[in-house]
Amino acid sequence: MSTSGEITSKREQWEEQSVKPVLKKSPERKANFQTNSGLALKRLYTPEDLQNQDYEKELGYPGQYPFTRGVQSTMYRGRFWTMRQYAGFGSAEESNNRYHYLLGQGQTGLSVAFDLPTQMGYDADHSMSDGEVGKVGVSICSLDDMEVLLKGLPLDKITTSMTINSTASVLLALYIAVAKKNGVPLSKIGGTVQNDILKEYVARGTYIYPSRPSMRLITDMIAFCTNEVPNWNTISISGYHIREAGSTAVQEVAFTLANGIAYVEAAIASGQDVDKFASRLSFFFNAHNEFLEEVAKFRAARRLWAKIMRNRFKAQNPQSWMLRFHTQTAGSMLTAQQPENNIVRVTLQALASVLGGTQSLHTNSMDEALALPTEKAVRIALRTQQILAYESGVADTIDPLAGSYMVEALTDEIEQKAQEYLDKIDEMGGTLKALDRGFFHNEIEDAAYRWQEEVETGQRIIVGVNKFATDETATVDRLKLNPALRAEQIVRLNALKARRNSEVATAKLEALKTAAEGTDNLMPYIIDCVENLITLGEICNTLRGVFGVYRPS
Repeated sequence: MSTSGEITSKREQWEEQSVKPVLKKSPERKANFQTNSGLALKRLYTPEDLQNQDYEKELGYPGQYPFTRGVQSTMYRGRFWTMRQYAGFGSAEESNNRYHYLLGQGQTGLSVAFDLPTQMGYDADHSMSDGEVGKVGVSICSLDDMEVLLKGLPLDKITTSMTINSTASVLLALYIAVAKKNGVPLSKIGGTVQNDILKEYVARGTYIYPSRPSMRLITDMIAFCTNEVPNWNTISISGYHIREAGSTAVQEVAFTLANGIAYVEAAIASGQDVDKFASRLSFFFNAHNEFLEEVAKFRAARRLWAKIMRNRFKAQNPQSWMLRFHTQTAGSMLTAQQPENNIVRVTLQALASVLGGTQSLHTNSMDEALALPTEKAVRIALRTQQILAYESGVADTIDPLAGSYMVEALTDEIEQKAQEYLDKIDEMGGTLKALDRGFFHNEIEDAAYRWQEEVETGQRIIVGVNKFATDETATVDRLKLNPALRAEQIVRLNALKARRNSEVATAKLEALKTAAEGTDNLMPYIIDCVENLITLGEICNTLRGVFGVYRPS
C-alpha cells in the first residue's frame, strides 16, 4: 500500500511527465474550473485530499450519526424514495382527476400545488384574485373545495405534501376536517405542509403577516401536530426557492439550515421539548445542474444538520438529528427553447437526488417553461423516476459515490463554507436579524447576477439557449385552463355562505380573533372555523386584523 508521501511524489511526477507536455500542445478549456458555488475544482483528486478525514467521525454508517451516508440503515434497498409529482391546477375537480391519473401511473405520494390567491389568503371572489384563480395551482377556498380535491383518495394509505406557507395552518385544518368527515383517525394521516415563512421573506414573496406572528402560527402547528397528528411533518424547511431565486449550492445549504435553526429556537422558546418535535421537521432542496456538487450538497447538509441538532440544541434522540428531505428538480433550469432537452436535464438532476439520498422526489415536466404540464409530459417525468428506480441499479447499494476523492472533498468544503455563513448569521444576532438587515437578499441577488452575467457573456453554456440554438419554435402541446373558473368558484362560494349558519360563523371568527389576541394555540380555532364552512379568506382577514401585514423595508 502506498504511503501518503509516495502518492504525493507520484502525483507530482505525473504532472511533470504527463500533464505538462499535453498542456503545451493543447491547453485546457479554461484557466479556472469551479463549481456553481465558486468552489475551485482540482484537475485531479487523490487520497491526499482525504488524508485528514476520520471515517467514523465524518462518514460513519447509514442510519447512524452523522448520517452523511443516509438517514435509513438500508436506504433504497428497503424501499424506494416516495415518488411525488407536484400537481394542481384549475378547479378542485380537475386536480383530483390528475391525482387519480398519477396514482394510476405509479406515483406513490401526492404533492399539491395551490394557486396564488390560496397561497396569499384570498378567496376567489376577492379583487386581488382576478386573473389568478387556478392559474399556477388549484383554487381552494373552503371545506367544499378540499372535499372535492381529496375525493376518493385513501388518506390513511398515502402521504400528501402541500406546498403552502402563509396559509399552511388553514390548509392543514381543511385536510384534517376532510379526514375526520371520512372517518380517518388523525393518527393515520401522514404528509407535510411546507409552512416555511422565512424563505418567503427571503426568496419568494407569498407572505401575509409580519415575522413574529407568522412564527407563532408555525410553533402552534408544531405543538398541535406533535400531540394530535403524530405522523404529519409540520414544516418543510425549504432551500428550493432560495436556489430558484439564484443562490449557490453553498448558500442553499447555509440559508436553509439557518431558517431551520430559527424554527427550532422558536419552538423551544414556546415551551416545547426539542426531542418531541424535531423528528417531524423535514427539508426541501433543489436539484440543480452541476451533478457532483449537488450530490455533495445533500451529503453535507445532512451531516451539518446532525451536528447542529446534537451539539447546539443538545437533542438526545437520534431521530432528532436526522435531516429528512424532499427534492424537486430545478424549475429555473428548464428552458422554453428546445423543451425536449429538459428531459435530459431533469434526469441528471433526479439522479443526483437519488445518489444524494433523498427521501422523496418530484421530477419537473419538460413543458413547464411554457405552461402547466400536460398528462403526457408529467407521465414522462414520472417514468424518469421509475426508470432510475427499477432499471438503473443506482438504488441497489447505499451511497455509492462515498469514498470518491472528489465527492468527499467537495462534501467537506460545502459543509465548511456553509458553516462560515451560519457563523456570520449568528454574529448578526440570528436569522430574523439577518433578514431585517437584508443579508439574505443581498447574497442571493449577487449570486443570481453573477450567474446571469456568465450566461449572457457565454462563460456559462446553456444548451439550446446561448449555444447550439435553432430557429425552431417549440411545438409541444400546452395545457389549457377553464377561463370561466373564477366565476364558477364565486358561485360555489356564494352557495356555501347561503347554506351555512351565519350566526355560528360570526361567533367562530370572533373566537379566533380573541385567541389570536391572546396566547392560545390557534390550530383548534382554525379547525373549528373550517368545519363550520368559514372560508380561507375570512380566516386570513380575521388574522390580518390582529397581526397586521408584512411590509418589506
